[in-house]
Amino acid sequence: MATIPSHNLLTKNYHTSPSFKTTTSSEPSSFIHLPEKRFRVATRASSLTRTNEASLSAVISRLERERQGLTDGGGEQWHTAEDFRRRDKKTEEERRLRDTWRKIQGEDDWAGLTDPMDPVLRSELIRYGEMAQACYDAFDFDPSSRYCGSSRFSRHEFFDSLGMNGSGYEVARYLYATSNINLPNFFSKSRWSKVWSKNANWMGYVAVSDDDEATRNRLGRRDIAIAWRGTVTKLEWIADLKDYLKPVSRNNLRCPDPAVKVESGFLDLYTDKDTSCKFSRFSAREQILAEVKRLVEKYGDDDEEEELSITVTGHSLGGALAILSAYDVAEMGLNRSRSGKVIPVTVLTYGGPRVGNVRFKERLKELGVKVMRVVNVHDVVPKSPGLFLNERAPHAVMKMAEGLPWCYCHVGEELALDHQNSPFLKSSVDPSNAHNLEALLHLLDGYHGKGERFVLSSGRDPALVNKASDFLKEHFMVPPFWRQDANKGMVRNSEGRWIQAERLRSEDHHSPDIHHHLHQLRLLPS
Repeated sequence: MATIPSHNLLTKNYHTSPSFKTTTSSEPSSFIHLPEKRFRVATRASSLTRTNEASLSAVISRLERERQGLTDGGGEQWHTAEDFRRRDKKTEEERRLRDTWRKIQGEDDWAGLTDPMDPVLRSELIRYGEMAQACYDAFDFDPSSRYCGSSRFSRHEFFDSLGMNGSGYEVARYLYATSNINLPNFFSKSRWSKVWSKNANWMGYVAVSDDDEATRNRLGRRDIAIAWRGTVTKLEWIADLKDYLKPVSRNNLRCPDPAVKVESGFLDLYTDKDTSCKFSRFSAREQILAEVKRLVEKYGDDDEEEELSITVTGHSLGGALAILSAYDVAEMGLNRSRSGKVIPVTVLTYGGPRVGNVRFKERLKELGVKVMRVVNVHDVVPKSPGLFLNERAPHAVMKMAEGLPWCYCHVGEELALDHQNSPFLKSSVDPSNAHNLEALLHLLDGYHGKGERFVLSSGRDPALVNKASDFLKEHFMVPPFWRQDANKGMVRNSEGRWIQAERLRSEDHHSPDIHHHLHQLRLLPS
């Protein structure tokens, strides 16, 4: 099957577009002109004085090698002198992540890390944001496909198929949800009668960092990552919300306090199932809890020296599910190893809505779940639901209204970004642009603190913003909505005929041991 081009930051070759060159170093630059060529080389002033060490021809040869791209010891390519600096910077950040990952995961609620912006935190927010973006890039939105609503790739080939080679993660389980609930503008369905599933949609995945020594050295621990799919452009799902709070215990979630409430639509999406469908016969909740339990049992006591973390991410409605599932994991006590060691649970959301009431926020804090919400200040989704009664209302008003079914409160810490600060983006008032995840990752890349100038720091290509939008300024000449699936998934068979290849494999279904883990969690009858 054809794969999409590599674009993700998790590979060293950043594919930086020549239209978007930025200078991140204060070192002086010089230009050397050769016939019909122009090479831009950043060099230290001191090196210009060392004429006795190399001839002009040697200098020209070195510049030519830099222009064409050198390879490091692992055979990976670096294209310019600026890329060398980025490589060194990336190595230093990885070294810092290994030593400070608990703070980056919110141990101290990210105190002092966002203003000015800590480069390691920025890098991690982009990395987990790309894990959420992978849900969109892999999702089949095409109603003319019989696999509409599923992942275009098998879980074993997931990251490689998306160009995320070297991510350091393996997908352990795919997540599915029933589309029978009242969110018609969220789910995607095929127009054909013979389809992979009439009542299920692919919702994301559970991944775990691999055994590679380089990955363990970079992360400083074993990481269980859960990524939820959200919404790209259809914001009509907000209007579909019932917009009233419901006690989580009403949907059989474990909770000692009936005053803990969340939006009813989110709760139903998380807990509903369709026993007639092989993909959604277990609820998304049951799938998450069973897999987290399995992975914690596998790795939690496997190596006394190995640390473990649980990180949940999602964009838009996926951000709401990320918060709800992280709460559930902690409430169920699944973030504890057999020895009783507490495993930190962190949620990183992008453009996510409010999820529950004040008591839900308080309970999350009591459980030690850390939440960082990245938002665009012009995005309408983080302002919903609870348009009038929310955390911004006077405390006295919130106290009086806390029992009402539409009194919401955001959780965790907020990192507010503004797309009008980016010189690359239009001053758009289009709600779908302001809600775009790739745009948020672009804003993260250029954010250095409140009032600081917008300067891209990692070399992440701004052209990615227009992957599924028309948000970049016209003079950059990047076509809007440029990402397309090759031949709409059609491939030639051995007879030379064009067909839509079989996609779903048994490995993408529910694993046989899910019953065992759900019985142990007392979520299935004996």
